[in-house]
Amino acid sequence: MREQIQKQLYALSEEKYRDFSAALVPDCRTMLGVRLPKLRVLAKEIAKDCDTYFAEPCGELFEEIMLRGMVIGCMKCTTEQRLQHIRDFLPLIGNWSVCDSFCCGLKEAKKKPEIYWDFILPYLHSEKEFEVRFGAVMLLDHFAREEWLSSVLEQLGQVTHTGYYVKMAVGWAISVCYIRNADAVWNWMQTAALDAETERMAIQKIMDSRRVKGENRERIQRLRQQQKKQI
Repeated sequence: MREQIQKQLYALSEEKYRDFSAALVPDCRTMLGVRLPKLRVLAKEIAKDCDTYFAEPCGELFEEIMLRGMVIGCMKCTTEQRLQHIRDFLPLIGNWSVCDSFCCGLKEAKKKPEIYWDFILPYLHSEKEFEVRFGAVMLLDHFAREEWLSSVLEQLGQVTHTGYYVKMAVGWAISVCYIRNADAVWNWMQTAALDAETERMAIQKIMDSRRVKGENRERIQRLRQQQKKQI
C-alpha cells in the first residue's frame, strides 16, 4: 500500500508549489509539493482501509508524514485508538507545518474536550520542541473559548521550553485568546511570567489581527512600545 500511495503523491506533486512551500518550512528536504486539499482527499480514501495502512511504517517524505496525520484525524475509530495513534505519530513531527495541520485535523477534541485536555497537558512540559508545540497548538485550535480560557492561559504561562517554535506557538495561542476575551487576557498578561520573546510574538500576532480594534488595540500598541524601550 505504501508504494501505491507514493506513486499517487508523485503524480499529485507540483514543482512550483514545492519550491514555494519548501521556502516556508526550513530544513525540509523531502517535500514533493502536493497541495493540502489533495492530501485531504487522499487521506479520506486511505481512512477507509486503516488496518492495512497502519500495518506498514510511515514513509519519510514530507507528504507521507502529513498524510498520516490527516488519516488519524479523519479515520473512524474509538477515542482510545485515536489517542494511541496520536502518541505514535508525535515522534514523526519535525516541522511546524506538519504539527499545525495535524492539530487542526483532530476535530474530536472539541467533542470530547475533557479527555483531550488530560491527554494534552503532559506534552506542554515535554523536553521535545514539537511535542510542546503540539500541546500549545491544540490549545489554541480546540480550547481557546470562554469556558476553557482561564485554564488555557494558566497552562500557557507554565510552558518553559525555550525552542523558537514553542515560543511562536505560545504567542500565537495568547493572541487567539486575546481575540476571544481581550480584557481577561490583558489582565493575565500583567502578571504572567512570559519571557520577552514570547511576549513579543504574542503582541505581534495580536497586532496582525484585524479583529482587534479600538482600546483593545491601543493598549497592545502601548505595550509594544514599552517593550521596545526595554530592548
